[in-house]
Amino acid sequence: MRWITRPGWPGNLLAVVAGALITPALAPFDIWPLALVALLLIYLGLRELDPRQAFARGWCYGFGLFGAGTSWIYVSIHTFGDAPAWLAASLMLAFTAAVALFFALPTWLWARWLRRSEAPLADALAFAALWFAQEMFRGWFLTGFPWLYSGYSQLDGPLAGLAPVGGMWLISFTLALSAALLCNLPRLRRHTPSLAAGLVLLIGPWAIGLALKGHAWTTPVAPPLKVAAIQGDVAQMMKWDPSAVDQQLALYRDMSFAAPRADLVIWPETAIPLWLDTAKPYLAMMSGFAAGQDAALITGVPVRREVDGVRSYYNGITVVGKGSGTYLKQKLVPFGEYVPLQDLLRGVIDFFNLPMSDFARGPAEQKLLEAKGYAIAPFICYEVVYPDFAAGLSAQSQLLLTISNDTWFGTSIGPLQHLQMARMRALEAGRWMIRATNNGVSALIDPFGKITAQIPQFAPGLLYGEVVPMQQLTPYLRWRSWPLATLSLLLLGWALLAARRGKAASQPSH
Repeated sequence: MRWITRPGWPGNLLAVVAGALITPALAPFDIWPLALVALLLIYLGLRELDPRQAFARGWCYGFGLFGAGTSWIYVSIHTFGDAPAWLAASLMLAFTAAVALFFALPTWLWARWLRRSEAPLADALAFAALWFAQEMFRGWFLTGFPWLYSGYSQLDGPLAGLAPVGGMWLISFTLALSAALLCNLPRLRRHTPSLAAGLVLLIGPWAIGLALKGHAWTTPVAPPLKVAAIQGDVAQMMKWDPSAVDQQLALYRDMSFAAPRADLVIWPETAIPLWLDTAKPYLAMMSGFAAGQDAALITGVPVRREVDGVRSYYNGITVVGKGSGTYLKQKLVPFGEYVPLQDLLRGVIDFFNLPMSDFARGPAEQKLLEAKGYAIAPFICYEVVYPDFAAGLSAQSQLLLTISNDTWFGTSIGPLQHLQMARMRALEAGRWMIRATNNGVSALIDPFGKITAQIPQFAPGLLYGEVVPMQQLTPYLRWRSWPLATLSLLLLGWALLAARRGKAASQPSH
């Protein structure tokens, strides 16, 4: 095992493998123990490195993680951005190398300031706190890239019961703590009280997670509502083709007319490829149909608004029929909905000049959608992958809704990863989630994160089923990540002070 902990290419190569292990731990493979193995390997691999070596090893871990887990980026750039294979591969490698820095900096900090080899129990707690901190930072910095979090591996695992208590964050913290404690058990055996405390910290969260799995934190507020979600399977190449607009509008109209009666009719992201103001006559017709069925129709539609002479464009969702409200997307996809450094990048390749890639961010304070008298928290595509953002809207709601157009991912694992994150949001909130997408995966998800109905990918279809409006707040919706963030800050501060005192004590006296 010495070559794992020492500097050099064998340990760095193992770090790449460790990062790559997170991918099979997540959807669609769901081999959840691999997440624990990955964290154990990276913790062990940092044990004896100096800060510079730890920086390199953390980068290697991140490169393995994103290289294996975000292969769908190549599909988006090559297939839909019309970039040559070599350029798409180069851009994906550049992206992977850049986001791998999210792990390089924390591991440098770990080796420079926080590692406490002489106190294995405190060391394990500090590592878990640092792991949580890097995941939080990764979900915030430059709008965030909250993908491939280790906590998602437990959606169907023993720790799933912790999600309504502390969200996916608490699961990630527990996995990191468990991995570090397992590594430190031989050291803890030398001191009986430390061993006892370590075993409590190791076994306790898993026992609590199992005990709470399936616990109902919320209760129904009304009888079930019937849902008809339309999956149009519109090819991405024709999505914004002006000659195909009428065909798309007719498709969703006719599929809705043919569907069994439902309380909620849901269309996916940008199902209407027209500006909302331009589509008003069409929506008025569909509103009349929905009202006649005593139903609310909710659809994705782009929105343009002019304020003080400045026109802005938004990715939106609106309700007609027995409901009201228009929501403007707040969390935008870099390069998909806006282009960073666009003055430099637009025109370089088609991928940086895609239709609808210049959206503005919707305002932070927006009313939820209302349909059939119930408050619905809307999430457009990428928004559902932000845990605390989703919790803020979910806490005001009785139902959750996410609409998406995962056609950009092609046949990759991207849509299945995306679905897994939507399932976690339902579990955290203790609420039903409706997921309507252009080409899959469209699904109904219960308050325990379980799929109760879904339809196949890559084909037009109707998802028909029932959802139940829910009330009460889970602990996570009530407190979000604040308790865990506070604990982590205290642990990191403790580790920093202890490390500084240790260094001062080791200095020779004069």
